[in-house]
Amino acid sequence: MSRPDPSEYAAYAHVYVDRVQGEDAIAALSVPVLPDLLAGGDGGLTYAPGKWTIEEVAGHVADTERVFAYRILAIARGDTKELPGFEQDDYVRAGAFNARSLADLLDEFGTVRRSTIALLRGLPAEAWDRRGTANGFSVTVRGLAFVVAGHELHHAAILRERYLPRG
Repeated sequence: MSRPDPSEYAAYAHVYVDRVQGEDAIAALSVPVLPDLLAGGDGGLTYAPGKWTIEEVAGHVADTERVFAYRILAIARGDTKELPGFEQDDYVRAGAFNARSLADLLDEFGTVRRSTIALLRGLPAEAWDRRGTANGFSVTVRGLAFVVAGHELHHAAILRERYLPRG
């Protein structure tokens, strides 16, 4: 495996891909950071009015990984239909994440992550280079895998900077 070049993911996603260390998306996904970062934390915390709570961030990361894993599956299997985008704020509002415990959301995230890794491990080598269109952008399976890994790291950095007490 190798890192994707910028033509393999949407331009906005470079902030995610740039956070991933190394050449192997599966290895990066195999070391999730949210469970340890948020274990025992105050899920209802937000850093400013109108911003997502920690529960909403955790739910958003799991939802986004599910959406991107579906895109990976579809493109890896040779589906040539354009895949739709999704509005993250609508998903968070409809997710009712604040009605759930942070521990439950982190458990769900772990389940989603294990599923994503299982999907990627099962792909034949040639699937990683397959290209499709998602949300109007030309992407590859490899590019999407790196976006998934970096998306969690992006939100972990925001949580550390804005939500969690400095110690």
